[in-house]
Amino acid sequence: MAHTSAAPDRRFRAYLERLSHVLGHRDRHGPLRAYLTGLCLPGERKSIEPMAARVDPRHVQARHQSMHHFVAHAPWDDAAVLRIARDWVVEPMERHGPVAAWIVDDTSIPKKGRHSVGVARQYCGALGKQENCQVAVTLNLANEAVSIPVVYRLCLPEGWANDRRRRRAAGVPDDVAFQTKWEMALAAITALQREGLPPAPVVADAGYGVVTEFRDALTHRGIPYVVGVSGETTVWPPGLEPLGPRRWSGRGRPPTRLRRTRQRRPVSITTLAAQLAPKAWRTITWRQGTRGFMRSRFAWLRVRPAHRDEHRHHPRPVEWLLIEWPKSEPAPTKGWFSTLPAEVAAAQLVRLAKLRWRVERDYQELKDEFGLDHFEGRSWRGFHHHGSLCIAAYAFLAAERARLSPPEPLSFLRPARLPRGFKPRGAPRAA
Repeated sequence: MAHTSAAPDRRFRAYLERLSHVLGHRDRHGPLRAYLTGLCLPGERKSIEPMAARVDPRHVQARHQSMHHFVAHAPWDDAAVLRIARDWVVEPMERHGPVAAWIVDDTSIPKKGRHSVGVARQYCGALGKQENCQVAVTLNLANEAVSIPVVYRLCLPEGWANDRRRRRAAGVPDDVAFQTKWEMALAAITALQREGLPPAPVVADAGYGVVTEFRDALTHRGIPYVVGVSGETTVWPPGLEPLGPRRWSGRGRPPTRLRRTRQRRPVSITTLAAQLAPKAWRTITWRQGTRGFMRSRFAWLRVRPAHRDEHRHHPRPVEWLLIEWPKSEPAPTKGWFSTLPAEVAAAQLVRLAKLRWRVERDYQELKDEFGLDHFEGRSWRGFHHHGSLCIAAYAFLAAERARLSPPEPLSFLRPARLPRGFKPRGAPRAA
């Protein structure tokens, strides 16, 4: 058994060494190992107190204090930790194929009270309704075998951004201003582009895809996308486009804006789907799930997005519209715009549109197994430190999975051995 865990043990120590380089003081290296080990060990709760008891049951209070200071107060760079975690995974990921997509999403953490940084009554995806929660904007690198979060940033609601007292109490940096989720996502994409990450299409759900400014900004940066849109989104069907400017009468400025008429107007995606001939629809399989092959009925066609183009001087470029309409449903269930090349295969378009399942699995595992939503502190720094450490722990597991099929059990991560009958002393709760 000893030789079985030797290789992952060496890799874990090498991984800790890399992470330690970006922490600064050497006195943070011990808490780093304790925190990552605590996140990887089994246990229902991954807040600081129970992790300290599992990692160092003989000295719970001292371990608790050092781990709490490390995550809540020590001034190390959480973005640097995420870069190390990202780089650790990318190499084994690419053994299964190149990075296929940069997936933009967000994840929510239900919260009680009003003092935890960024908490507000807003849409909570974890509960599927408006509720008190924190929301973090995320970006994952993914292919069909492996994915890893590389951006995890709290979305600060406008009420928080404009409240100096709450900002000071939670330690929100002065340079953090209110941004919408799509603006945060675009800033993260731009930063990753500058770092030279492997380029890939951006994939996002309709929460981002319905924002025309977001799509236009990606196109301006030369980044192709596959993004969800709602059924109410309007398009010009194939072969149809807005009318050109009115003929100049000779007085005033020459007209330059596009026109619509009652007879010549764009239609909603739902309306267009209902007008398509039966032969436009095909059943496509995109992957094998735990209960068999994942397949559905799709139509794909070239259209022009029509959003407010009567204020433009030129029609929007033609791009792909992908529509999903299962036979069992009375109306289309999903739609996507894509600026992938005109010659792209429909199966590839569908696989990219459906690749968001990897992010959903990532964050389910990050919450269920690594305690992403278990942090009990209230500060900006603590929120991002805990999140980056959870992702760093998950990254090591993702890399091991990518190297080994199936992966060896991480048997070198185990609670400290204690004499029979030993009971750890209690520790104070985190502030």
